[in-house]
Amino acid sequence: MTSSRTHLSPLPGLRRAATAVAALTALATVGLTGLTGPIPAHANTPGQAGTPSAPAVVFTEDFENGQAGPPTLLTDYTGAGPLAETYTAAPAWLTGCNGLLVSQQAPATPPPGSGCGGYWSATKQMAAALGTWSGADPATNHAVTAYTQGDPGAGLTQLQTVQPIPLHSTGRFLTFSVDAAAQNCFTNHPLLSFFLLDGSTALPTSTSPIDVCQSPGAVIGGTSVGTYASNGSVLFSGSTAGIRLVNDQASGNGNDGAVDNIRLLDATPQLDLSAGPAQLPVGAPAALTFTVTNTTELAAKNGWSFTAHLPTGLAPTAAAPATTCGAGHATTGPDGSTLQVGGNLAAGQSSCTVTVQVSSTASGSYQLCAGAITDQVGVDPPGCASVTFTAPVFDARANGARLTSPLLGVGPVDPSAHECTTAPGSDTHTVVSAALGTLGGLGAVTTDAAGTIDQDGTRTATAHARTAGINLLAGVISADAVTTSAQARSVLTGSGPGPVSVQGSTVLTHLRVLGATVAADPLPNTTIDLPLVGSLVINQQTPVAGGRGITVTALSLTLLTGTHLTVGQSTAALLTTADSCPVG
Repeated sequence: MTSSRTHLSPLPGLRRAATAVAALTALATVGLTGLTGPIPAHANTPGQAGTPSAPAVVFTEDFENGQAGPPTLLTDYTGAGPLAETYTAAPAWLTGCNGLLVSQQAPATPPPGSGCGGYWSATKQMAAALGTWSGADPATNHAVTAYTQGDPGAGLTQLQTVQPIPLHSTGRFLTFSVDAAAQNCFTNHPLLSFFLLDGSTALPTSTSPIDVCQSPGAVIGGTSVGTYASNGSVLFSGSTAGIRLVNDQASGNGNDGAVDNIRLLDATPQLDLSAGPAQLPVGAPAALTFTVTNTTELAAKNGWSFTAHLPTGLAPTAAAPATTCGAGHATTGPDGSTLQVGGNLAAGQSSCTVTVQVSSTASGSYQLCAGAITDQVGVDPPGCASVTFTAPVFDARANGARLTSPLLGVGPVDPSAHECTTAPGSDTHTVVSAALGTLGGLGAVTTDAAGTIDQDGTRTATAHARTAGINLLAGVISADAVTTSAQARSVLTGSGPGPVSVQGSTVLTHLRVLGATVAADPLPNTTIDLPLVGSLVINQQTPVAGGRGITVTALSLTLLTGTHLTVGQSTAALLTTADSCPVG
């Protein structure tokens, strides 16, 4: 056998069905009436990470269906619908007072040919004791009994299902429990080994046989009884299951017992997803946590696994995964967008987690749901988790001129803009000339604005404006050309976008004011008074958005009449979502 065997232990002190079943499986709300449905529901639902839910009932058999008449041989019994399970056994366990479904109300004399003789009343006592133990009516409770009248031989099948029991899906963790009784414990004990059948493969549910005589939950009227549940689980690959009981006791001296209330449970853990913090800047790490929550019996669940497909734009960081799961791991696939996750839940462990740091260089909300989980083995699908990454907002603008006055407004002339967006892009415009009314005119104007995102996540907003052929106030101000540049740049770090660095410049080509030539690269905010006219600021540089951007204006002319003219203006900024956009 490739699977390990798990120990079946008695649950002492349980006297009523509601108590016993609640502790094991919450079966009291279902009833012991056969298969719960054609395809059983799963045990858990997402959204309760860390809080175990009861296992789902896959199959339960109480051997009560149609038992109003005389005692029935096991192979003649049909369980409740819709499955209507039937059973088989080795010939040795169907003769010699073996394999009979018996209750205390059975006739006083054994069925003809049963071989029970004077031991008939003892078989009825075992069925009654199991009824008392489970909280059923001891007079009417039926059990499969065996009061061996010869040596049956070791390792023979005492009970086996015939119809395959459907499972919710493949890759399920299954557990098992049974009520069992024994008499004549002074001699050879029944040794009951239960197996789950995956096709022709028998998977043991215990590391050692159930020995009711050695580990009774109670002794009722001289009969040892108990409920025996595996403290482990079987990771089952098939879509249907069977149950086999093998008695490892070869002797017929003693070896007297009964079984009832066979239960097959789906104890598959629940997978949940969470991501936090819910919102953070691009480049910062978010913790994507996979929580695997056990079912209430807290059996060990070893070997669960799944593949998580990350949304486009979301990727694991270089940080090592963190886990509280035994053998927990999360391995990034070759394409960088998948995670192979797996591990173990230890016996008694309510839940465990595997946490992977993920990040994105692109702003947006990223959601991971059940549809992104594939190749799942031993876990139920999760709900959804989402994380939002915010990025600096591009504000890049340029224009050739803008005129405002009490009576007239012109412009902006030839504007280009890439603004109020986190996405990269650019804009460029050109005009051959522009008239400014009585103030003068301009020649060719070219502007551009752009936002770029480098491969390493660096964001840059840039803007340029070039205005040629400037003639203002009848030659008081003239230039062959003026050019402005503005840039705002933020380098992406491991914790998000870094500080915004800004720079701006103005280049003047043959600028003359009042007949005097001005240097090609003047200092920022150089001011020239124009007597009886107003004032002119050259290379005007103004910070915007708290220093996260800059506006550069080649010429800023203010007249005493209240007229204001700007020529060659560029703005570049990287804004937060709290900033107004555009700025200025």
